[in-house]
Amino acid sequence: MRPETSPFADSFLLSGFHFRVPLFCRLWLRKAPLSRLGFNQFVPGVSERNLLRASVKPHTKREAISNHSQSNETMKAKSSNRIFILSPAFCGGRRGQMLMSERSALPLAMDLRNRGASIGAIFTFMSGLYFRGKLAYSQAFAQPPAGVPGTFVVTPGRGLRQPEEIFTIEQLREVAGVEVHERNPGYREPLERDARQLAKSISEGCELVLLGSVATSKYTSILAEAFSDRLCFPIDFVGRGDMSRGGLMLRCVENGEELKYVELSSASRHGPRPPRLPPKSR
Repeated sequence: MRPETSPFADSFLLSGFHFRVPLFCRLWLRKAPLSRLGFNQFVPGVSERNLLRASVKPHTKREAISNHSQSNETMKAKSSNRIFILSPAFCGGRRGQMLMSERSALPLAMDLRNRGASIGAIFTFMSGLYFRGKLAYSQAFAQPPAGVPGTFVVTPGRGLRQPEEIFTIEQLREVAGVEVHERNPGYREPLERDARQLAKSISEGCELVLLGSVATSKYTSILAEAFSDRLCFPIDFVGRGDMSRGGLMLRCVENGEELKYVELSSASRHGPRPPRLPPKSR
């Protein structure tokens, strides 16, 4: 007989689970029917002798390490939290003027004048594909901690707001009048206030992913001060324009594939323009 190097040298597989069997237990099982342990309830029609013979196999050290590593990776993926911060749309463009015009017959403009509209709908109209992609992506892949929203929008003069928040036309005009620059106190101070409050309400393991421009400091300088190395961004954003980023995120939502994130403090924010997105297969 092969000498036993450990009393836990063997294991057996039952209903998809590995069980380690000490030597003295295996000797007892060979003399006692498995029905004592109720195994016949899980594998009806299989003889006890064949079940024991087929299920006992070596449990190597490499297999144990591999299984332990996979278990840790699974637990880490399940326990990680992620919140998205979306950059705002430019309110001073043609679409913004159309939306804030008192004579506009657009349904969204009429809603804005009467009962208000959500900041998500407003910025989606102003920015088009880019903000629509950011909003859809964040809603698809956010994993916030309990009691914390998964998506926030940088709103000039208002700090961090949820995309569902309703704005009136007067509030939107105030937002449009705030210059988005880190040296502007009217923009910087509300954003600093809300970013610090959010940082205190989440754990150290929660990621904050910025869906917006990382090439300038108008967002990153303020958010990095509050979130430090927890602030990340999609590496595939580097070198892409707004329309390309929006299309990329909508493609990810459709395919159920999340982008790769890197820490803002350690990653290069500039790079060559990547190739165009391949055409969608029909």
